[in-house]
Amino acid sequence: MLEKISEAIEACRTFLIVSHERPDGDALGSELAIYHLLKALGKEAVVYSQDVTPDHYRFLPGSDRIVSEWPAVAFDAAIVVDCSELDRVGQEAKRIGAIPTLINIDHHVSNGGFCEAALIDPSASSTGELVCRLIAHERWPIGPETATCLYTAILTDTGGFRYGSTSAATLRAAADLVAHGASPQFISEHVYESHAPAKIRLMAAVLPTLTLEEGGRVGSLTVTLQAIAEAGALSEHTEGFVDLPRTIRGVEISILFVELAAGRFKLSFRSKGNVNVERVARALGGGGHVNAAACRMEGALADVRRRVLEQIRISGWA
Repeated sequence: MLEKISEAIEACRTFLIVSHERPDGDALGSELAIYHLLKALGKEAVVYSQDVTPDHYRFLPGSDRIVSEWPAVAFDAAIVVDCSELDRVGQEAKRIGAIPTLINIDHHVSNGGFCEAALIDPSASSTGELVCRLIAHERWPIGPETATCLYTAILTDTGGFRYGSTSAATLRAAADLVAHGASPQFISEHVYESHAPAKIRLMAAVLPTLTLEEGGRVGSLTVTLQAIAEAGALSEHTEGFVDLPRTIRGVEISILFVELAAGRFKLSFRSKGNVNVERVARALGGGGHVNAAACRMEGALADVRRRVLEQIRISGWA
């Protein structure tokens, strides 16, 4: 795995770095870390995203260099991070798939492998941790910028080192990044203590939608387009909302329903212990991890909720 990626990076000169739509901390931190590493190796690199970088991640070194318009560059290779399938990169998936060399670094259990040069490990806490593994294999130097990006990637995808995917290797990687210049306080303040007022207004509007079902084992929140508009918020401000029901005693599965358009919803799932929400999401057309997954569904909200609960009864508790 690592050897094929090493050979591809050595052989290619121009790189496109991409991740999934609506990028989170792991996606942004991982792709920006790779950007800094490639530049240090003397390569040409461009980070592309069809979506705007969320405000609270704009502190990441290099975030101002992410482009949202397709670059007029003939790329030798594309590095796709934190994506279990190529379609997850968004509207330019076909164009990205036509780039001669594809490299995939990902930790989703639903990744079936869409290219030969790939580092896929569902046991890893984050894609950021896998990038750390690649760096160690190649013995590349880690500067403060790279360390900051990767620490952010690991921090956010482990829920502040609280999730079951946090291993001894995860903590060793984080410690090494701190030794190379990542500041836990600086990063945590930007990620967790720099919310826009609109996000707090939206949270206040969403909390009354809290619903407990299945004897209190399933908790959910719903974010409508109307609530987002009235709060003066953006869809990115829903990040982290899915974790709120999971903080309730007895809740084993937490669901966030986010209205994308009339009759279209994005669903995020979180779970505790061995409760498998990836199986639920996969049955509904999505995927992810055992304790964190997502999918998209169409229909009236009441019908969507009914179908989700039915699927949880079928496969969520197994």
